[in-house]
Amino acid sequence: MLPPHRIRIRRVYEPPGAEEGYRVLVDRVWPRGVSKEKLPIEAWKKELAPSTELRKWFAHDPSRWEEFSRRYRRELDFHADLLQELLHAAGSRDLTLLYSARDKEHNQAVVLQELLEELAKSERNATRSR
Repeated sequence: MLPPHRIRIRRVYEPPGAEEGYRVLVDRVWPRGVSKEKLPIEAWKKELAPSTELRKWFAHDPSRWEEFSRRYRRELDFHADLLQELLHAAGSRDLTLLYSARDKEHNQAVVLQELLEELAKSERNATRSR
């Protein structure tokens, strides 16, 4: 099965777009003010969110962004199987990663999107070379 066509990120508070495909919440804590019954998602992958310790250390401070990204990627190294499962669950549909942070440029979904795009690209290349 081919990985998702496109991987995008969106704030959980924004209304869903027309073609978002497989929607997954990637926060460790459920977003404030959002009803579980009313949020259109396929899954909540809190195990792919940064650890509580890392999240608290980062505290959405842009000056810590580079180091946060490195540390978060190291944490994700221990969840390679979950990352693959997520890509396969989306199938060939688009994959939308939902997050609640206010900062659209410095949050875990940005890092997760980059990493998943790298994995998807290597899967596509492996599929083509077979």
